[in-house]
Amino acid sequence: MITRRSEFFNGIKAELPILMGVVPFGLIYGVAARSAGIPPLAGQSMSFIVFAGSAQFVTAQLIGAGVPAGIIILVNLRHALYSASLAPYLKRLNTRWRMLLAYLLTDEAYAVAITHYQKPGDISRKHWYFLGAGLALWSTWQASTAIGIVLGAQVPASWSLDFALPLTFIALVVPNLKDRAGTAAAATAGIIAILAASLPYKLGLIVASFVGISIGIFLESKYNKRTRIHKKEDDAGQIHSFVEPSGDTTIEHAEKEGG
Repeated sequence: MITRRSEFFNGIKAELPILMGVVPFGLIYGVAARSAGIPPLAGQSMSFIVFAGSAQFVTAQLIGAGVPAGIIILVNLRHALYSASLAPYLKRLNTRWRMLLAYLLTDEAYAVAITHYQKPGDISRKHWYFLGAGLALWSTWQASTAIGIVLGAQVPASWSLDFALPLTFIALVVPNLKDRAGTAAAATAGIIAILAASLPYKLGLIVASFVGISIGIFLESKYNKRTRIHKKEDDAGQIHSFVEPSGDTTIEHAEKEGG
């Protein structure tokens, strides 16, 4: 029997492999925050209050470059897409639960939570899975960013910790590419991100996101439309077969009436 406790610990277990990439990622953010001139207390407070993973990393870079606040908010708008995707599964929860899970929502937590929600079965306790995954990520992120802030520039560049960022996202995305629309969206976004990397204020990421999402929505709607057409044709064929009697049956019935 699936209980709240089992769901909670299953969420933690699901998040554990991802945490291997989160630790160096948190260290990078701490170092980047110090390099951008963000005070240690403010840098750690951002991890505690904002808790946005890669969004914090990008924000630290943009603050260091003197980018306007509006651009920083725009870069982090993808979390609104995450929320919209999870909303149908969380609508029956009370406000406290939704606020807690909204706070714990990050790229990594979303990846494991949406995968679990999309599996068949009772969803009445799946928010405990989300909670377990989110808290495992939250505690690891707080600790790793604190270490990065304390160490600052003492972290050797030879460690190449920045490579953990793309590796983490690859590990999150690839297992979820199970259909043509998702694969096309991811491939398109990746190509656009590379081609638009020279755009100022990291706007290439925004362009890549919107183009990838547009491609995915277009292909998904096209597939759904085709599926509906085929279903209608199949239903019509079944009705036609049921209503029309076969020729042999008609002749046999006529012979009986005439005989």
